[in-house]
Amino acid sequence: MSLPLNQSSERDAKVSSTVGILPAIERHYTVAEVAILWNLSCDTIRRLFENEPGVVILTTATRRGKRRYKTLRIPESVLLRVHRQNVNALMFHK
Repeated sequence: MSLPLNQSSERDAKVSSTVGILPAIERHYTVAEVAILWNLSCDTIRRLFENEPGVVILTTATRRGKRRYKTLRIPESVLLRVHRQNVNALMFHK
């Protein structure tokens, strides 16, 4: 599965944030898609984005004796923001 984050998608994310396109129309990634893009485990991606503002978290209703499931959908603008923050943190950490 190849999901390139090319310059046009970055440009589209900048345009959508400045023009005010509805977040519901924005591309949302699954945890598995981001894990492939960033070459990290799904668990790591889940930890990175679970408490991030803007991430959509869908949960199943709890039933007696069953565990609750969480499904994360990560908007492209959040993906780019977290990536930028982590790259900046690495650059300043050196």
